Amino acid sequence: MATLSSFAPLAILSLVLVISAIVFEAEARPRTFFVFGDSLVDNGNNNYLATTARADAPPYGIDYPPSHRPTGRFSNGYNIPDLISQRLGAEATLPYLSPELRGNKLLVGANFASAGIGILNDTGIQFINVIRMYRQLQYFKEYQNRVRAIIGASQTKSLVNQALVLITVGGNDFVNNYFLVPNSARSRQYPLPQYVKYLISEYQKLLQKLYDLGARRVLVTGTGPLGCVPSELAQRGRNGQCAAELQQAAELFNPQLEQMLLQLNRKIGKDTFIAANTGKMHNNFVTNPQQFGFITSQIACCGQGPYNGLGLCTPLSNLCPNRDQYAFWDAFHPSEKANRLIVEEIMSGSKIYMNPMNLSTILALDAITT
Repeated sequence: MATLSSFAPLAILSLVLVISAIVFEAEARPRTFFVFGDSLVDNGNNNYLATTARADAPPYGIDYPPSHRPTGRFSNGYNIPDLISQRLGAEATLPYLSPELRGNKLLVGANFASAGIGILNDTGIQFINVIRMYRQLQYFKEYQNRVRAIIGASQTKSLVNQALVLITVGGNDFVNNYFLVPNSARSRQYPLPQYVKYLISEYQKLLQKLYDLGARRVLVTGTGPLGCVPSELAQRGRNGQCAAELQQAAELFNPQLEQMLLQLNRKIGKDTFIAANTGKMHNNFVTNPQQFGFITSQIACCGQGPYNGLGLCTPLSNLCPNRDQYAFWDAFHPSEKANRLIVEEIMSGSKIYMNPMNLSTILALDAITT
């Protein structure tokens, strides 16, 4: 008859194998990824909120595999975070509000972004219940507490420090605030150049808080060509020309954002913040759509009115048969193909697009140092 002591070596061996499997999984896991910002990067948080800023009805998601149904992404298919996750060899981050985000799923990262928000708390007030930036950062802190309960404080700190972070915010501070209505409160308070300076100073505070919460590799995107999106062409453009005031806003904002990021890096002593000049990336296919395989960069694939730029994309909207031929999916947001072009530049673009370095360089450097 077997004694208890005869089972001991087997039990110890089993325990060693289990611990080894956990350690191997932790070492083999793709880089954790966190996303903050607005509708350009929202993966579906607003589906869980009582707000009009939602993409939860067809034809949103028409090309999103495998369901071809809406997910809350403001795209016909994948958005920029999805495509970056694919480059990291990781599964897509879940929305922070998703009930599926628990257990080991937390170790993949999380998407805190919410459509309609801006740098300022008064941006997008018409959408009522959205996750403003200060609240996204509070959720990030809460996320870390949840992960500590799973892997402990030391490993959680390492996970956050070694993670890649993407933040995309700022466009709504113009479109859904300063230029939302004639004589808006902010436009009465500030001339445009002073408003941009104010935005940059407030953005710097948010990025410093993100750093204080442990972020050490942060991709910060600028605004796209705000005056050239179908919505602005329909409402403010003349004879197909981009809306001049909004273009001026983007031209003021993007260079100042890049300078602010470089100053933050000098203060920190490391290249923590990476400026992704998505304005230049967008402009390439806005000014020369045919070169990139688009038939138009003015007309949205989904919408109604001039340039399909009025109102929301709904089941009753005009819908193009081939989304890959359109730079814009709806009145404001790029198509999946346009997102792929942007991510290609994020991965391998020169310094005029990615300052001080592109994501491929970051991943190679970090692989050496970690």
